Amino acid sequence: MRGKRAKKRAQKLDAKYANPIIGRLINKVMWDGKKSIAEELVYSAIESGAEAVKESDTVTFVNKAIENVRPALEIKSRRVGGANYSVPMPVSPRRQETLAVRWLVDASRSKSGKSFDKLLMDELINAYKGEGDAVRKKIETEKMAEANKAFAHFRW
Repeated sequence: MRGKRAKKRAQKLDAKYANPIIGRLINKVMWDGKKSIAEELVYSAIESGAEAVKESDTVTFVNKAIENVRPALEIKSRRVGGANYSVPMPVSPRRQETLAVRWLVDASRSKSGKSFDKLLMDELINAYKGEGDAVRKKIETEKMAEANKAFAHFRW
């Protein structure tokens, strides 16, 4: 039997916009505990991204970009009778946000040639428009879940 389930902690808000999603984005970008550098990179990326798409509110820009990357379904492996099945599962809102932030940052990190804040800005702009690597990852995940719909009865 597994141990106790971890308690959900309160989400930290970012310093400038008091938004939990931007706070999570900063924490995901952060390396080696250097939060001030991560904050500079993220604020630079989201402000210039909002300017580029002519969105007056930066928080609205980030929320729409994240909303376009959130997956509704994902695949989880279940072992039933000696066989592993890929079972489609609905994704909780908290996990949707986590996956969206992770995919945006990973897509930005996988590219090179420009500074990270420019790469993150490009990825956020693409997500805002509904295109780009992070959105492609969402679509692939949902397609796999749709293809394995036959195993949905193994969900519990």
